[in-house]
Amino acid sequence: MKIKKIGVVGAGQMGTGIAQTAIQFGYQVLLRDNSEELTKKSLSKIEKNLSRLVEKGKMTEEQKKGQLALLQPSPDLRSLAQSDLVIEAISENPKIKIELFRELDKLAPKETILASNTSSISITMLGSVTSRPEQVIGIHFFNPVPVMKLVEVVRSLRTSDATFQTAMGLAESMGKTPVSVKDSPAFVVNRILLPMINEAIYVLQEGITDAKGIDSAMKMGCNHPMGPLELADFVGLDTILAVLEVLYQDMGNAKYHPAPLLRKYVEAGWLGRKSGRGFFDYSEQKQ
Repeated sequence: MKIKKIGVVGAGQMGTGIAQTAIQFGYQVLLRDNSEELTKKSLSKIEKNLSRLVEKGKMTEEQKKGQLALLQPSPDLRSLAQSDLVIEAISENPKIKIELFRELDKLAPKETILASNTSSISITMLGSVTSRPEQVIGIHFFNPVPVMKLVEVVRSLRTSDATFQTAMGLAESMGKTPVSVKDSPAFVVNRILLPMINEAIYVLQEGITDAKGIDSAMKMGCNHPMGPLELADFVGLDTILAVLEVLYQDMGNAKYHPAPLLRKYVEAGWLGRKSGRGFFDYSEQKQ
C-alpha cells in the first residue's frame, strides 16, 4: 500500500515529533488533539524547529515553506481518519487508547492502517477491538523523533505481512532504521531500559547517593550519554510509571515493580522537563 497522507492523533512531544518528521520526508500530515491549545503549540514548535534548520543552513526557506504546507490541523477525528495511515500518539493509558481505536475503526476507510506509537501496550489487544486487526500495528518512535533513528515495528498476532511491510517501508522512507519486534510488554528497548531507570530511583530512594551522583556514575562508569534520572525526566515520569505498571502487571515479576518514590513524584506533579521539575529542576528553562 502506498502511503501519502498520515494522520497523527496527539499533539504532545511524540506526536509533534512524528508530524515534523513526516512532513520533512514529503508526507501530508493531519494533526489532531482534543486540546486546541496543545495543537497550536505543536504547530508553532514544528515551525520553530524548521526555522532553526534554515538558520543552520540545513534547508532553504522555500523548503521550509513547502514542508509546512504539508501540515494541517484536523478539525475533527472524522477528517483525520480519512488518511492512508493513522498513528496514535496519545497518553499511555490502555482504556483511552482502546476507545480511540474503536472510534478510528468506525470512521476510517477499510483500507486505512491503524498504528500505535505506544511504548508498552499490547498491539494485539488494540487490534482486537477493531474490525481490521490485520491492519493494526505498532510503530514506536523514540524521542526526540526527528533525531532518533530507531523505530520498533511491532506485529500483533494478527498483523498481516502487507501491513508489516508497509510499516517497515514507511519507517525507512523517513530515514529511520526499523527493527521488527514481536508483541510483548514494553517491546525491546523499554523492556531493557525501564528496569535500569527504576533501579536508579530505588538507589535515590535509599539515599545511597544523590541524583547527580547516580547520573554521573552511570555516564562516567558506563559511558552513557545521559544519566538514568535525567533520561527519566526527559521521557516524563508519568510515562515511566505507566510503562513499568504494564510490565509489572503483564510479566508478574517483582523487578518491574515501580519504585514508591517514582509514584510519589508523579502524584506531586513532578513529571520531569515538561512540568519544570522532576529528579532535577528545570523551572528556569521553562521561563
